[in-house]
Amino acid sequence: MGGLLLAVSLFLGSVAPVAAEAPPRGSGDVSVGIRLVDAPVSRREDSRAHRYIIDHIKPAQQIRRRIAVTNYSDTRHRVQLYPAAAAVHKDGFAFAPGRTGNELTKWVTVEPSALVLAPDETATVWTEVTVANDATGGEHYGVIWAEISPHHDRSEQVRNVARAGVRIYLSVGPGGEPRSDFRIEDLTGIRAADGVPVVTARVKNTGGRALDLTGKLTLSDGPGGAFAGPFNVKAGTIGPGRSTLAKTTLDPRLPDGVWTARLTLTSGLVKRETSGRITIGQRGGNTSMAILTVGGLFSVAAALLVAYAYRRRNRFR
Repeated sequence: MGGLLLAVSLFLGSVAPVAAEAPPRGSGDVSVGIRLVDAPVSRREDSRAHRYIIDHIKPAQQIRRRIAVTNYSDTRHRVQLYPAAAAVHKDGFAFAPGRTGNELTKWVTVEPSALVLAPDETATVWTEVTVANDATGGEHYGVIWAEISPHHDRSEQVRNVARAGVRIYLSVGPGGEPRSDFRIEDLTGIRAADGVPVVTARVKNTGGRALDLTGKLTLSDGPGGAFAGPFNVKAGTIGPGRSTLAKTTLDPRLPDGVWTARLTLTSGLVKRETSGRITIGQRGGNTSMAILTVGGLFSVAAALLVAYAYRRRNRFR
């Protein structure tokens, strides 16, 4: 019955409060959450489309999405909802300050644009994007913000504002959607100056849409047959035609030597993988042994013990 009532309320355009589990917080905290409720049927298998508004439409067309907003504060608050500009630069997805607009934000409406929510209360709202007839072709970026701005003493210099957003990636143009694709190059391992091993790879966006990359790295066939991982990979957002450095920071105890690295990166439904032999070491390439001193022998023995421990830990995980 509750689900039926929710559906009817949304159809009528009103707000339907539902229960929400609030995260731990202290007294006086101001916090708000926002999430996308649904995705297009055509993108049901795309994990990105369940987090962000992602679509391709022609000028003069419209899309609608439901968004859930939650007040995670410990008091009742008014929540403002509004679109603002964003861009994809060389450093990733960048939010414009405040309520700065762009071409996309002129097409976006949120109904209602304000809510009053009790602690832990969630409401669902509609957002519509109606593309202008003379819209510029290509991919447009923005964000729909939910913001709480509590009343404050005007004598105070700092104002406590909380906001959370849902990104928009909207491709505009005739015909079908531009394809999404990327390639991985230059898989390399080093040990940084602080002694931390790092594996990097250059990722190039070869498609026509921005990518949000996540991934895993595994190491095998290391010193003494050791293997380790999987490790999370940091890559982020890449705009069309741009490239970025995917970076994985490893355990400082990882032994120096030659390893087989396998890197898997994913953006939505696009998945690419590469593998190769890399060298972890202070100088990064030379794995040959020189004459060992007694201290050197102890160092090698210690490294092999660590390698053995890595192998056992991962075998029984």
